[in-house]
Amino acid sequence: MPPTLTLVSHHLCPYVQRAAISLAEKSVPFDRVYVDLADKPAWFLDLSPLGKTPVLKVDDRAIFESAVILEYLEETRPHPLHPADPLQRAEHRAWIEFGSAVLGDIAGLYSAKNEPAFAAKAETLAAKFARLESHLGDGPWFDGDFSLVDTVFGPVFRYFDVFDRIGEFGILAGKPKVAAWRKALAARPSIRHAIGADYEARLESFLIQRNSHLSTFMH
Repeated sequence: MPPTLTLVSHHLCPYVQRAAISLAEKSVPFDRVYVDLADKPAWFLDLSPLGKTPVLKVDDRAIFESAVILEYLEETRPHPLHPADPLQRAEHRAWIEFGSAVLGDIAGLYSAKNEPAFAAKAETLAAKFARLESHLGDGPWFDGDFSLVDTVFGPVFRYFDVFDRIGEFGILAGKPKVAAWRKALAARPSIRHAIGADYEARLESFLIQRNSHLSTFMH
């Protein structure tokens, strides 16, 4: 009998979404519980030594860190999302790290306190997406079949669904392959259902509370 899986989540965490997308792509049933990372309960800190989401409970044992969770699911569940070829698999792992760096830059963008810092982060992000534009092929996915790299960038583009309503910052402009990839990812059921119905409202509230340069566009 397969173990019972519980995904310990935060409503906005893009790393949680990676795990949820992978579980959905593999048709693996799982439960989901949410924690408030601003007020972490003791039981959560017992499971997550770093105090971060996601955590995957496998019966009464816990795995933390999204990359480790994704690898565990690859090793134990059907419908692989990594390519079979070792070199291609290594390349995909490298681009997953690139995706995490993009998320770091997005956090820098929405946290930037003034216009020069914001503009610098926007320029950094535009350069990273230009690298992706030059790497992408004919689509619709990152590299052939839907892969773990796609699970990483589905949550990345979700931020821009909200950013685009706030203003035009030019980060994704003039990148048709990136635009097509973003559209394909947004339509994928596993990506659509990785968040709650109130995700965008929660994200907007979170951004306003940053008291950052970006939040000045939202008042």
